[in-house]
Amino acid sequence: MEPLDLKEFEWKIVVRQLTMDDFDDLVEMQKKCFPGMPTWTREQIASQLEIFPEGQICIEIDGKLAASSSSLILEYDPSLEWHNWKAVADNGFIRNHKPKGDTLYGIEIMVDPEFRGMKLSRRLYDARKELCRERNLARIIIAGRIPGYHEYADKMSAREYIERVVDKSIYDPVLTAQLANGFSVRGLIPNYLPSDTASCGYATYLEWTNLDYIRGAKRRFHHVVEPIRVCVVQYEMRAVKSFDEFAQQCEFFLDVASDYKCDFVLFPELFTTQLLSCVQATRPGLAARQLAEFTPQYLDLFTEMAVKYDVNVIGGSQFVVERDKLYNTSYLFRRDGSIGKQDKIHITPSERRWWGVTPGDRVEVFDTDCGVVGIQVCYDIEFPELSRIAAQKGAQIIFVPFNTDTRHGYLRVRHCAQARCIENHLYVAISGCTGNLPFVENADIHYAQSGIFTPADAEFARDAVAAECNPNVETVIIHDLDFEQLRRHRERGTVQNWNDRRRDLYRVVYHEDGKKLEI
Repeated sequence: MEPLDLKEFEWKIVVRQLTMDDFDDLVEMQKKCFPGMPTWTREQIASQLEIFPEGQICIEIDGKLAASSSSLILEYDPSLEWHNWKAVADNGFIRNHKPKGDTLYGIEIMVDPEFRGMKLSRRLYDARKELCRERNLARIIIAGRIPGYHEYADKMSAREYIERVVDKSIYDPVLTAQLANGFSVRGLIPNYLPSDTASCGYATYLEWTNLDYIRGAKRRFHHVVEPIRVCVVQYEMRAVKSFDEFAQQCEFFLDVASDYKCDFVLFPELFTTQLLSCVQATRPGLAARQLAEFTPQYLDLFTEMAVKYDVNVIGGSQFVVERDKLYNTSYLFRRDGSIGKQDKIHITPSERRWWGVTPGDRVEVFDTDCGVVGIQVCYDIEFPELSRIAAQKGAQIIFVPFNTDTRHGYLRVRHCAQARCIENHLYVAISGCTGNLPFVENADIHYAQSGIFTPADAEFARDAVAAECNPNVETVIIHDLDFEQLRRHRERGTVQNWNDRRRDLYRVVYHEDGKKLEI
């Protein structure tokens, strides 16, 4: 069997500036999003792109326009007609754009109905927020439709409807998303778009405040904190009847991680072995290859979920057969739709004996939208050379999906993970399985206490444990890690393990791409 071509499973998600080449697709999307309402003209879009191209953003999925947003910068004036988008946005031509203003005004956001439910509006709002931070703008102001109101217009006023949406007793497809993205309702606008029958002509006046804004500053100030939010799943193994049932359990945790706006979510090693409970029992070596037959479905599932829930996913690990050899492979599913992989390099005696797993031969690190990360599968974290190589390549956090059956096995993973933090000045997150899988050989019992570990120094947690689960219960932990703090620690920590290595006495030597390399 030839190696899987991961590009066949990847999605290509691109957040970029709009161009005139997008005009026809933009108008078609607008017609689907706002049927019966006037669309942009070519002259309006050309004017927006000429005056403020950075404010005209779109999302492209596999080459197709999926969402867009338009905006301009103004000087905040309470007396301005914020309720009149035509006046505020110069009827869409934005010739009143003020590059030195303090307020970003959002004219429009739209998501193609084909791609709704994938949190694309969050990506657009995040892009707008980042634009505010980069340009040191005080706020974002938008007027938002309330397209669910027509279903309640005969029962309550628009004000009452908005209050019900704010207290979450009613769901509105636009306002609910805006509130979830940090906007606050500042007022109600009647006759905003009379042609918008779904909103009965009403709109909300909303504001997002940039807490990083510094009055009078001409540039963005870089912050001493760069938090990265990590979710670690401690996953209970249980019998399942189908791949769909397995997928449903995985999606629950991904939804949780997304709700908490996590940047990464980590699953355990070989948590996919629960799929062996829904196939005919056979000898362990054959069972592992049976499990590998699920790999294409597994890749499709997690690629879609990473995009849908806007989170980078370390999908535990899964068996894959390539050139008739069985590998234990961990995949990184980025939220931009791309995929990376790390084969397990050190194979335990039981993996060789029961399943016939072949070791990998390369330490990978992965560029992500939150920095450089590494993956080491279970036993690999017990070999310090691998973490040295990953750290040399720039890894700031190592994700360790593990699967152990006893407390002794778990402690080997835990203690070595904590040692790697100290030796290399990085973070390590470990995720394991709990529960039992009766009659699934070599995967029948599990022990885990998943956690997130830090270097041991004054600026980190007292016991160098950022967060940890209770042992042997299904749960998640969510914690913010600061890569800037890590950088400062590496440069000025109490001890300098990385810098104080005696390379005159010892070195790590490894082979990669036909070359002999040293650290």
